[in-house]
Amino acid sequence: MTAPEPRHPLADLDETVHQRARLGILAVLAETREADFTHLKTALGLTDGNLGRHLEVLVESGHVTLRKGSDGRRRRTWVRITAQGRQALRSEVELLRQLLHIAELTDPGSGA
Repeated sequence: MTAPEPRHPLADLDETVHQRARLGILAVLAETREADFTHLKTALGLTDGNLGRHLEVLVESGHVTLRKGSDGRRRRTWVRITAQGRQALRSEVELLRQLLHIAELTDPGSGA
């Protein structure tokens, strides 16, 4: 009896985190304690609606929390990464490292 083949790292990517905008949101938030909606929108080149929808997905999954308030003049929304979101980002980065390692081992001249 042969041992089962190991799973490829792609099989374990988290679709919630792997999507480009959501990965970007988590990456920006991992650098700071929290960020406001406008900063995330500008940093990631997203529209209000697009960022809002991605934040909904991340809130529903428990990866970020939202805090609403004002800066004295206008309403603002601040976003913070949760411990679960940090772990999800770390897992995603580790899987991407594994993929990079696989790519580096592949010899382009071998036809593999």
